[in-house]
Amino acid sequence: MTVLSEKPAVTAATTVLPPRPGEAEAEEPRRLGGVGRAELLNPLGAMAAGLCTAVLLFGRLAPLSGPLGFAVVAYLVFLTVYALLVWLEDDGPAVRDRVMTAVLWSAAMVLFGALAFVVGFTLWRGREALPHRNFFTQDMQDAGPLDPITVGGIAHAMLGSLVMIAIALAVTVPLGIGCAVYLNQVRGRFARFVRTVVEAMTALPSIVAGLFVYATWILILHFPKSGLAAGLAISVMMLPIIIRAADVVLRLVPGNLTEAAEALGAPRRRTVWHVVLPTARSGLATAVILGTARGIGETSPVLLTAGFTAAVNGDPSHGPMVSLPLAVFTFVKSPEPAMIARGFGAAAVLMALVLVLFTIARVIGGRGPGQLTRRQTRRAERASRRDAARFDQLHASPSAPLTGRTARDSAASAASAADAPATPQPGENA
Repeated sequence: MTVLSEKPAVTAATTVLPPRPGEAEAEEPRRLGGVGRAELLNPLGAMAAGLCTAVLLFGRLAPLSGPLGFAVVAYLVFLTVYALLVWLEDDGPAVRDRVMTAVLWSAAMVLFGALAFVVGFTLWRGREALPHRNFFTQDMQDAGPLDPITVGGIAHAMLGSLVMIAIALAVTVPLGIGCAVYLNQVRGRFARFVRTVVEAMTALPSIVAGLFVYATWILILHFPKSGLAAGLAISVMMLPIIIRAADVVLRLVPGNLTEAAEALGAPRRRTVWHVVLPTARSGLATAVILGTARGIGETSPVLLTAGFTAAVNGDPSHGPMVSLPLAVFTFVKSPEPAMIARGFGAAAVLMALVLVLFTIARVIGGRGPGQLTRRQTRRAERASRRDAARFDQLHASPSAPLTGRTARDSAASAASAADAPATPQPGENA
């Protein structure tokens, strides 16, 4: 008798096997974008915990006092509680990332708050002088310390600052950018020495620059104190800033751009003028902005080289001239409230002038590589049409006499063909 064994039935259910000992479980991918509930509630809860802990320590539990200590304790407790809240949901790298993000955001808020406080305080203290029209159109020649704000103004200081900074920019922009090009593109034998001198001049005190120009320009060459001397002293302070910033910017230009230009046969000067400088235009404008911000706020070089005057002087080569920082320094030294208000008003005008210069520089140098103005676009289109017409004429009538640029191009092509070795035709001996 034959016994037939039954095969086990095959079920459609899937058996879930446990993970092997050395195999890690698949983790859920972390969401990188957006703001979740935890990202919003954890900082708020940590802030509340830090504030309540500081209030208890400084008001109830410990004999502590002082607003600075209160802020430091509250901030440290905030970071600690925030790290614990994040650690309950994420791992160590996420905790470090969130804590560093909170630290950076806090530093940014502190810096922005300090800037807003300085600007707001200056505008608030100068609110009495800024609404008056005479403050911008008159000088202090007919006004005294006891006169009200409705008499006198800072027209002489505004004109002096513009003249001095224009002279300094005329000196430093070509020299600074030219020196940066020398350090990056030419790389002569003195490049390292020049870079060392520039880095040393960056930390040069402003009073030393003023003394240098005062000794050479006024004492040795016997020129009078003037706005030109002050502009030269300011240029000494601006030059290393522009050179260092432009040097860093020109290093960021990709090397394949210059290699491509040189491979096409362009000389070094055309490569620098048409490839390197347009590519770094926005960075060079930033370098000029940094130098201008350094030079426009200098006081001691102007005091040594330009003197002081209460009247408008538009001639930078003769007579004393005053700038806005020097006028602010002179006004706030007075104990009279009207003079102090004029000083803060002049400081507000100085900040507005820096903002205007910054905006102009960004408009001029804010275009990226390859972005042309309307005038440059029209000029490029005209050059393209001339080239197309010249090529059509060359292909349509090869035997016609050619003049100008077409003749030169044809002569160059013929010379190249004559210099090339003759290629033997099939059936001829080489």
